[in-house]
Amino acid sequence: GYLAKSSRRAAKACPKACYVESRSRRIARMRELVIDTETTGLDPNDGHRIVEVAVIELMNHLPTGRVFHRYCNPDRDMPEGAFAVHGLSKEFLAKHPVFAAHANELLEFLGEDQLVIHNAEFDLAFLNMELKRVGLRKLALPVVDTLTMARQRFPGQPASLDALFTRFAIAP
Repeated sequence: GYLAKSSRRAAKACPKACYVESRSRRIARMRELVIDTETTGLDPNDGHRIVEVAVIELMNHLPTGRVFHRYCNPDRDMPEGAFAVHGLSKEFLAKHPVFAAHANELLEFLGEDQLVIHNAEFDLAFLNMELKRVGLRKLALPVVDTLTMARQRFPGQPASLDALFTRFAIAP
């Protein structure tokens, strides 16, 4: 399934340095990046912006301890509905740099490795819009969308992160 395909893809794309020697065989090291954003709204085409971006690096599906986490000043108001979701105020965000100040560092952290995103269409639309605003390339990395996976695995059932946390008894 998914893990086997991902491992094969990683093995093909991975240089020799991405392998670990075990006593019995060579094991591919697969790097993935779990990414999430918070925004001022639902549509970047309506002028909404990223206010927070967080990335956790995984190696062979386990956290390495390396993270990228930045708050971004959206240079606009914070709608009440968005504030209710993430609790980030305009006043708090005004103390932080705009996304452009973090863009190159984010791209360096991501490299060319696979992204894991819940509702990838949403996050990628915002990330690519922000990158475009500063004249940088659109993300063209392999993506695993956990929302799509959840909908396929549990058809007709809620597939939000909160619903999945409840289903799998995970504390958020």
